[in-house]
Amino acid sequence: MKIGIISDTHGFLDEQVFHYFEPCEEIWHAGDWGSLAVYEQLAAFRPLRGVYGNIDGQDIRQHCPESQQFTIEGMRVWMIHIGGYPGRYAPPVRRRLEATPAPDLFVCGHSHILKVMSDRKHRNMLTINPGAAGRHGFHKVRTLVRMEVHDGKVRQMQAIELGPRTEPRAWEENA
Repeated sequence: MKIGIISDTHGFLDEQVFHYFEPCEEIWHAGDWGSLAVYEQLAAFRPLRGVYGNIDGQDIRQHCPESQQFTIEGMRVWMIHIGGYPGRYAPPVRRRLEATPAPDLFVCGHSHILKVMSDRKHRNMLTINPGAAGRHGFHKVRTLVRMEVHDGKVRQMQAIELGPRTEPRAWEENA
């Protein structure tokens, strides 16, 4: 199964996302959608899973939980917006990883930093943060991740750069 992973769109959805996610069978959004329009566009394009982020209002929270656990192609996945990474997990994530068996894949957003790491302490759990695909934040380049899941393993992972982050001018935001 081919999966596209995106996060921190902050109300902006680059048209390139549809090109890069064309071969994907599902899209996962790790929070900070920024608008219901982003959710609706992605949901109309492909089956969609997502969690809400710290900037998301009730419109998104009606569609997405704070945290989501599921199994796909034999791989156990946990997705939450504010998660961290091996050695620096957010306190609620760290407590949960200490108390329960770790999933095979942990997906989060929030930091705006593309990061893929293996956590040797927690069953070699793979941690993916796709970075930020939106134009707001401190990141320099907008990114997303595309991968395949087969027999419980991640294969053919690609980090994709959408281009530089450019803040919209005030008149563009209000147009």
